[in-house]
Amino acid sequence: MYHSTFSSFDSASSPVQEPPLSAAAVKALFGGCADFETRRVSFSLSGVALTLCWIDGLVSADAVSESVLRPLTEAVRSLGSGGEQACYERALLGGVYRCSVSERESLSDVSDDLTHGCCCLLFDALGAALSFELRSPMGRAVSEPTLEKSLKGAKDSFVEALRVNTALVRRRICTPQLKTAESSLGRRSRTKVALLYIEGVANPETVEELARRLDELDVDAVPALGILEEAIADAPLSPLPQVLHTERPDRFAMHLLDGRVGLLVDGLPVGLLLPATLAEFLRVTGDSGMHFAVATVLGALRALALVLALLLPAVFTAIVMYHQEMLPTRLLLSIIEAEQHVPFSTPLEILAMLGAFSLLQEAGLRLPNPIGDTVSIIGALIVGQAAVEAKLVSPISIIVVAVSGIACYTLPSQDLAFAVRLGRLALLAGAMSCGLIGVSAVLAALLLHLCDLDCFGVNYSAPLSEGGRRRALLRWPKRWNKFRDPQLKTPDRRRQT
Repeated sequence: MYHSTFSSFDSASSPVQEPPLSAAAVKALFGGCADFETRRVSFSLSGVALTLCWIDGLVSADAVSESVLRPLTEAVRSLGSGGEQACYERALLGGVYRCSVSERESLSDVSDDLTHGCCCLLFDALGAALSFELRSPMGRAVSEPTLEKSLKGAKDSFVEALRVNTALVRRRICTPQLKTAESSLGRRSRTKVALLYIEGVANPETVEELARRLDELDVDAVPALGILEEAIADAPLSPLPQVLHTERPDRFAMHLLDGRVGLLVDGLPVGLLLPATLAEFLRVTGDSGMHFAVATVLGALRALALVLALLLPAVFTAIVMYHQEMLPTRLLLSIIEAEQHVPFSTPLEILAMLGAFSLLQEAGLRLPNPIGDTVSIIGALIVGQAAVEAKLVSPISIIVVAVSGIACYTLPSQDLAFAVRLGRLALLAGAMSCGLIGVSAVLAALLLHLCDLDCFGVNYSAPLSEGGRRRALLRWPKRWNKFRDPQLKTPDRRRQT
């Protein structure tokens, strides 16, 4: 069964034999660090002097003074004589005013605690230390989600502090069966990673496999989610997203209750969830708060948008180039009239407009909000209208690209939208070469890859590939939805009685 520590993380961070724990060793390790602070403290009347060390900025200076220094100096009046062992036991049993204390006996453990906002009291004669958590309350407060809008749900989102994020999840799942295992990832960054799952609901094999892949990850740091995703994905070379992302704690908790396993990374305001399927990337949290008929219609609309975003430019290009007989006569004459004065062929028009649309999208994302909105409006209205009036592109090509781009915007997952944009180019290349036959060949290759892809033992196209089409396309009333997804292989399949 899964254990709560990842031993290979710690072993990878200390490949050489480390010196014994002492104040001199800690000072040598943090030599050249201007924010590393130490102070000698006389703990007992017998003259026992201890070393207190911390990193300025990571811990609260007021907490160090009130919770550590003040009780240590006040203990001089009542402790009496004694050696370091007596001082150690006194501090461990309540001589320091902190709710949490950890006993440390290695230099690597002390350095890890110091870099994560702890204050350490060193006992040189014993070769040991006591670590007290005194993190500074820095960072932004919990705010509304910016990417996943909430209409009828909660208005809070994950932040960069790991402990705040785990608390947000526990507020929604108030049970001891919610297990949280933490360890440090990265030989140099020592980034805290928390693995969350509900015991008895999550598949133990999925938890074990995810823990094993995290153990095998040997990198310097985890500055972004891409490094972690490539390490835990079954097919990292595939452009399809294989990890669910969310910035909303309520959605994170809902997926945990469904039987998935979650990951939270310190410093990143996003939660990761596994296993992932294509159907999950088309769902939004707000569907659970709507009437089942409305949620079903919206789900079908998003599925239609996926088809339009992927196929519309390629099918239009193939019909115009190779299969004009498929079009009604009036529509064909209208297209011919619009293309008469355009100096470029239809495929070049579509490629140029898709490129311009992508440039406008990137400009709107990278620029500040007011400027980005202005650039998008100017690009969509003025530049597009000027291109049509200058006879550089035809109006029908702009309509096709615009409909495809708007349909891509309706997809809830941006990662899936980026994969659709790549697939759209591949289908367009097939349409330019062989018409609808080329489109069919590329589409068959994409479907084959989709059906061949697995995510932690769950087929990526499930439940569409497993006979569960109604479950994927329809959202049944709550009282009928009594069982969890069978593809997740949860020990407890019943959601409600």
